[in-house]
Amino acid sequence: MIESIVAFILVLGVLIFFHELGHFLVARMFGIGVSVFSLGFGPKLLAFNFGKTEYRLSAVPLGGYVSLVGEAEDADLPDKFNKEESFARRPPWQRILVVAAGPVFNFVLAWFIYWGLFWAHGQMEMLAHIGQVADDSPAYEAGLEPGDRVIAINGHEIQNWEEMVQYIQGSGGDALSFQVERSANILDFEIIPHMATRENIFGEEIITPQVGIIASGDTVEIPLSFTSAAAEGAAQTWMLMKLTVEGIIKLIERIIPLDNIGGPIMIAQLVSEQTHEGLTNLLALTALISINLGLINLLPIPVLDGGHIVFYTAEMITGKPLNDRMRQVATRIGLALLLALMSLAIFNDLLRIFR
Repeated sequence: MIESIVAFILVLGVLIFFHELGHFLVARMFGIGVSVFSLGFGPKLLAFNFGKTEYRLSAVPLGGYVSLVGEAEDADLPDKFNKEESFARRPPWQRILVVAAGPVFNFVLAWFIYWGLFWAHGQMEMLAHIGQVADDSPAYEAGLEPGDRVIAINGHEIQNWEEMVQYIQGSGGDALSFQVERSANILDFEIIPHMATRENIFGEEIITPQVGIIASGDTVEIPLSFTSAAAEGAAQTWMLMKLTVEGIIKLIERIIPLDNIGGPIMIAQLVSEQTHEGLTNLLALTALISINLGLINLLPIPVLDGGHIVFYTAEMITGKPLNDRMRQVATRIGLALLLALMSLAIFNDLLRIFR
């Protein structure tokens, strides 16, 4: 129990630290003053000063903040800062970069984690080994058998199971020439896929070509160099970013039920589970949560980073900032939406526990 609590706090701390570090570094790069860098909210537990900035560890570990000097045009500046360091006096493009840096650093953190995991453990690939052949399927009728290894389709060399599946699904149902290895012999089969309905990861029913084979589950570990691991880490991060964006869109379209939304309790449960599975699983989960945190913060909702980016973009287009009245109304609406979303997430978390 204690181990899980410590892991949860550490995971949150790393995610929050990297997010706020992004804001902090880009602000300082532009010479914008930072009065406070806090990990956590509420009463400060520890604090020290370095340069003009006070660094804090605060009591509530569910967030953090960077206090930029002069966030409002008429804000009073602390004594040790001058007006050249004011955030509000900077051109909108600089403010956009400062705000966007937080989510971007969450993506960078995910990339670093996947980079390290790929470098340490290599890349796991499922081999194109057939474990089962469905009765009366195109593969069964053509003569494929469990234990066969698919080595090529239509002359295209097959490296792994995923590549084979993508090739079959991209065939449009046209006839496929399979070349398989069976007991050291190379055999050729002509297979015409049938169109079948299946569910994708979002629960949608889609129609795709299928031949009726199931993987054996055999895997192989492919060692990766430092640079290859970096490329694979970037590809993994990008793939999960696209998948997460698609999931958010499916939520808005109500294709994915709203009861799938989770909050801090679900995150704590996931962290607890992966802590017992080992450090590798915990790091992979941390990377996934970091991607989700970055994308959620980019949503165009006032009070989130994405909302501020919308404000500053509008200022760039119109040549003047939004008036205070519009900004206040938008902020209240954004805060209400955010509170509603958080309430729904916590409600779903509690409902899962009682179920």
